[in-house]
Amino acid sequence: MQGVETPFILITDHKETVQQAATEQPVLVILGPTASGKSALALKVANESGAEIISADSRQIYREITIGAAKPSEEALREVKHHFINEKNIGDPFTAGDFAAEAIKRIHEIHSRGKKAIIAGGSTLYLQGVLEGFADLPPANQAIRTRLLEELEREGKARLYEKLLKQDPVQAATLDPTKSQRLIRSLEIIEITGLSVTELQARGKKAHSGLTFMTTGLSMPREKLYKRINQRTEEMLEAGLCDEAAMLYEKYRPMLQHQKLSALQSVGYQELFQYFDGLIDYATAVELIKQHTRNYAKRQMTFFKNRLRVEWGESSECWGYNPLSC
Repeated sequence: MQGVETPFILITDHKETVQQAATEQPVLVILGPTASGKSALALKVANESGAEIISADSRQIYREITIGAAKPSEEALREVKHHFINEKNIGDPFTAGDFAAEAIKRIHEIHSRGKKAIIAGGSTLYLQGVLEGFADLPPANQAIRTRLLEELEREGKARLYEKLLKQDPVQAATLDPTKSQRLIRSLEIIEITGLSVTELQARGKKAHSGLTFMTTGLSMPREKLYKRINQRTEEMLEAGLCDEAAMLYEKYRPMLQHQKLSALQSVGYQELFQYFDGLIDYATAVELIKQHTRNYAKRQMTFFKNRLRVEWGESSECWGYNPLSC
């Protein structure tokens, strides 16, 4: 696989953390777009090397989201210790910053037991936080945010997305234009600082813990990936995704109406919720899940290629890759 001989990526600002990292096990990071085979490869490598897996998936941490989050099977969870799966209830606050801090803490704890750690997932901000830390971004400015929300209400998401696309095209390419939270925040930061999120991220990150990473990205031809996405959508529906969405819809309907649950404002659920509301028919919901998942995969790849340092290999080539087995 391309990049196997590449030196470990060490992100640190201090001499003492360099010395600390030299005594620690390297952390293998397996990332890529949805449906690229990350979890399966991580499980294979973990079984062969005795490693524990850190799930970098923003939905797998919630107990009630199973099929739509493509969680590992119960058998896989018994075989290998997984972290950040089934640890939170929907509605519990948990940010990318929270994940980064806790994941680094757990990796050190795993290492202290003489074991190895693998990070596997596709949640872009979770991965960025662990690998690089975050730039110091300004606190919210309520006056600016209120004005942007009024502009959103008046002109619509598409108009604000076009505005961000002109001012920060790299950041815009990583966002879902149908969602407003990160869109508003990105525009707010530009107004507060006069700089884009992309510029601020490039200028400097918070000090990192000194862990050593081998970052491997799984890629495959777009046509093949999209075929896998469509197939996995069908498999999820056969496994009961619609029933799972209905349970969540009934339990959290009041909160969903006020858009307070970001975990449920995601692909696979939002389309079925529209179906339950009578806005679209079932066949349309299914096609939208496939389309939106493909769109999400494209945004993931844009983020990984523009924001992170990754050694890419064809997904099929990576199945013989186990850098932790030696």
